[in-house]
Amino acid sequence: MGIVANILVGLVALEHLYILYLEMFAWETKGKKAFKGSLRPELFAPTKVLAANQGLYNGFLAAGLIWSFFITDAAWSTHVAVFFLTCVIVAGLYGAVTATRKIFFIQALPALLALGAVLLK
Repeated sequence: MGIVANILVGLVALEHLYILYLEMFAWETKGKKAFKGSLRPELFAPTKVLAANQGLYNGFLAAGLIWSFFITDAAWSTHVAVFFLTCVIVAGLYGAVTATRKIFFIQALPALLALGAVLLK
């Protein structure tokens, strides 16, 4: 992949690692601040296990994007990156429609930019 594509894919992967951290390990502290307005404050404690499950899925997305860097075949690496970026885009669009539009800009838009860079390389 090109340098710009690699940087953008890497940033999307890092973002999802951070979301994993927030949802799995900091849901009731930093997660409460990051997801302010998405959930009433008293609901963070009872939804801790659900958030951790969500965080795990975000970790899988990050792992797939990181995996694409270690694949030596250029075509296969591109296909893996495209697949996982598409998954991120779909998740971001779904979140934007069902939760808050802010998710589009935080999750889907960076992945769309990365996908564009990957496809144009």
